[in-house]
Amino acid sequence: MIDFLTLTIEAAIKAALMILSLLTGFAYTTLLERRFIARIQQRVGPNRAGPWGLLQPAADGIKVIFKEDIIPNGADKVIFTLAPALTAIPALIILAVVPLGGDVNVFGYRTSLALTSTNVGVLYILAVTSISVYGITLAGWSSANKYAMLGGLRSTAQMISYELAMGLSILAPVMVVGSMSLADIIDAQKNVWLVVYQPIAGLIFIITMYAETNRAPFDLPEAEQELTAGFHTEYSGMKFAAFYMAEYMKMIGVSVIAATLFFGGYRLFGLENLLGGWMGPVILIGKVMLSLLLFVWIRATLPRFRYDRLMDFGWKVLLPIALANAAITAVLVVLDPWWYRLI
Repeated sequence: MIDFLTLTIEAAIKAALMILSLLTGFAYTTLLERRFIARIQQRVGPNRAGPWGLLQPAADGIKVIFKEDIIPNGADKVIFTLAPALTAIPALIILAVVPLGGDVNVFGYRTSLALTSTNVGVLYILAVTSISVYGITLAGWSSANKYAMLGGLRSTAQMISYELAMGLSILAPVMVVGSMSLADIIDAQKNVWLVVYQPIAGLIFIITMYAETNRAPFDLPEAEQELTAGFHTEYSGMKFAAFYMAEYMKMIGVSVIAATLFFGGYRLFGLENLLGGWMGPVILIGKVMLSLLLFVWIRATLPRFRYDRLMDFGWKVLLPIALANAAITAVLVVLDPWWYRLI
């Protein structure tokens, strides 16, 4: 009974810390984006709220809390209200199966820096990342607005096309390691990152994670110039903030997953063992920061795709390449040549 109570309390504390970290990370990712884009465009960026603008996310949060929350007369009020939650909740729980570090001591108590460990962690990630599209589609449909409906349909078509290539790119490291456990995949990268063995799968995953999060140049579902903001046209106040929050938390989530699958996760050639194992989360945060900076850099650099070219790229380019890469990887795993073994 005591062990069960201890494990329950441990899981609750880990879950609370993970959610708090994601919410804080979301807030300061917005500041990072605004300051980095300002630097690229030779502007100052937010610098009024707090020293160096560090309180700008708090100011934005207070502002959106007091904004009027409007529900259109013709909207389906229940689904209109639930849709933002259906989008935000998957972004909050996506990292539940991802090891953020090894085993550490906390006041003499030995624990793992993962909320839970499962041997089908990859399946969990694929399932959770697919749920958020329902919230976006239902948001467009329930708004009783043609522009919002078109934005929801665009997002559905885009996410389906790119999730197929994403799933096949994730299949490659699973075949190479021979396990769906994210802990096993990280452990297999002690000496060599999987991106060395699977550069094509790694590149496809990075491209598709931009489409998955509706980020530029794949942000057609919310193309302001064409669809007056897309699926969230009718949303305001905290409901709009939930969509905004989900996008940035998904950016953090897919960055952690990319680092886990292809770039060693919290490992960095033995350095993760320093400071009693606490160096592992620091290493992972560094990799995530580099990924987020790349997100912002690409947004500030590349123009938006035309929608037909966006779909062509997903179905006619990425999907065939991902299929071919998966087939070649399967052959290499079966033949097991000496140069294709994790050292």
